[in-house]
Amino acid sequence: MAAAGAIVLALVAGCGGAQPAEGGPGNTDVATGGRLFSTADEATAKFGADAAPGVFPRTITHARGTTQLEHKPQRVVVLDTGEIDAALSLGVVPVGTATPNGTIPSYLQPQLQGSTNVGSLDGLRLEAIAALQPDLILGSQLRVDDLYDELSAIAPTVLSIRPGFPWKENLLLAGAVLGEEERATELLNDYQRRADAIRERFDQPPTISLLRFMPEKIRLYGNLSMIGVVLRDVGLPRPANQDIEELAVEISAERISEADADWIFYSSYGPKDGTAEGSVVGGDLWNRLGAVQRGTARPVDDEVWFLGLGPTGASRVLDDLQSFLA
Repeated sequence: MAAAGAIVLALVAGCGGAQPAEGGPGNTDVATGGRLFSTADEATAKFGADAAPGVFPRTITHARGTTQLEHKPQRVVVLDTGEIDAALSLGVVPVGTATPNGTIPSYLQPQLQGSTNVGSLDGLRLEAIAALQPDLILGSQLRVDDLYDELSAIAPTVLSIRPGFPWKENLLLAGAVLGEEERATELLNDYQRRADAIRERFDQPPTISLLRFMPEKIRLYGNLSMIGVVLRDVGLPRPANQDIEELAVEISAERISEADADWIFYSSYGPKDGTAEGSVVGGDLWNRLGAVQRGTARPVDDEVWFLGLGPTGASRVLDDLQSFLA
C-alpha cells in the first residue's frame, strides 16, 4: 500500500495539486441529458460479483471494467452521498468520505464519527485518501470517472454509473463489493414491503408534485430521480408535466402554477436565502395554487429527499409519506 501511495503522490504533484479536469472529474455522458443517462439503471443491474454471497476472493464487474478483491474490504473510502448511505445501511462505516460540496447530509453524520472527510468531489484530496490506506474505493462515473486511474493506484476501485434513480441497483452493487449481498436484498425487500403497505391505503391515490428551489433555478422533478422512483414504487401518480423520463424540468417563478397537484412537496438546496423559495412561497401566485389552498403543500428535508440517494434516505421518505398522507 505504501508503494501505491507513493505513486499517487507523484501523480498529484504532476497535475498541480489534483486540480479537476475542465468541467470536473466526472463523466458527462452519464449526467442529466447525457447519452447514457436514461439507461443507467439497466446497465448497473448487469454489474456484480462472480462469487457466492460473502465469498472472497471475487471479481467485481462495474462501470469501468473489472476489479479483483482478495478479501472482504475493511477500510473503505466512499465518494458521494448515495454510496455513503448504501455503505452505512450495509453496516460498513467508511474510513474516508467525499461529497459533491464537501458536506455530509445531517442524517448520515452521526454514523460517521471518526471518518475522515477527504474533500469535495471536484477537489478530491488524493493524498488524504492514500494516507488512509484503504483496501477499497467506492464511487461513480458521474463524479470521478476521470480520476479512476489515480484512485486505482491507491486501492481497488469500483465505480457505479451514477447515483440517483439507479439507487436500488447501486445498493446491490455495493452489496456485491462489500460481501453483503444478502443484507442488500433484505433492505430492498423491507423497503418494498413498506412501499406496498402505503400503496394499499389508497383507492384513488393523489398526484404528487416535487418542487425544488436551487440557486438560480427552480426544478420540478421527474421519474428519473431517486424520489421519482420512490413515488412510482408507492404507486403515487405524478402531474403530466412531471410524469417524464427525465431527472427534472426547470420553471420560472412566474410559472409556479405548473407545480400544482393534489400534494406539493418542496425544498431548497442549501440556504433558503440563496434560492427563490422565500420570494415564491407566500407570494400571490403561490397562494393561488390548489394545494396551497387545501393545506397540502408541505416543506420536506432536502438532504433526505434529494441528496440522500440511498436506502436509508428512501426509507425516511417513506416515513414522511406515511405521515403526510395519513
